[in-house]
Amino acid sequence: AARTHPSAHSHSQNPSSTEMSNPISVGDLGVALASRGWKASILDDRDFCKLYKEELVDVDPAGYLKCVDGRASDAKGVQQHGPKMLGGVYGIAVNRGIKTTKELEAICKEVKDAGHVPTVHGDEGGILGCGFCKLWLNDKFADEGMVNESKPKFSADDGAKTVQKAGGVVENHVGKHTEKVVYLNFIDGMTLEPNADDQRFIVDAWAAGKFNLDVPKYCVTAAATVEKLNPGQAPCPWKAVLIVPDDHPDAPKAPACCTIQ
Repeated sequence: AARTHPSAHSHSQNPSSTEMSNPISVGDLGVALASRGWKASILDDRDFCKLYKEELVDVDPAGYLKCVDGRASDAKGVQQHGPKMLGGVYGIAVNRGIKTTKELEAICKEVKDAGHVPTVHGDEGGILGCGFCKLWLNDKFADEGMVNESKPKFSADDGAKTVQKAGGVVENHVGKHTEKVVYLNFIDGMTLEPNADDQRFIVDAWAAGKFNLDVPKYCVTAAATVEKLNPGQAPCPWKAVLIVPDDHPDAPKAPACCTIQ
């Protein structure tokens, strides 16, 4: 169910929610993004929904654990109501530094056991239509500070076949990228629906905690992915909105957003 102004107290009652096992200072993350040239702001969930006219929705058991890609896809209805992670299951894979399809298959089982549908995706151009996957397979994260993960031993085709074999889905995205903002969502058990007419990268950062990932590394990987797929832009055009519960210690105490200069 969609909630324009969700209650922070309702999050803990969501059966798919989890406490982030390795929390970080969202304020420090905002500063880290600002140091890369990003315009970063922190909003509690109510102010975010009000100012951006967005709706946070509960994660659904039928929802795909899908890529943060803001484009339209062949996922329909509640299939769009799964956690959004970099490249789908590849976001978990890169954070953990896996190299083999056997390890990827184990991640898919873990995702299913956690109550989500594991996915990767391509687009009209083929299976490398996922920019995150393409960067990883071309070893573009090996020299990125805080990430430092080299490419796997398998191809994009082999990765997709492994996900399907493990009971997952290979999603297909359509259209061109037009995103100019990244939402980093720390509201447990909630997500946003992609909107092809108003694209934004949706990064459900709470899911990184659910899968016991290195959360600072994961969030830096998200920023690096956007930058590497859009090189040579100066000044940096990117905006990040960090969405936190209203009782989070880093939630702004002012009525509106707290912009990090």
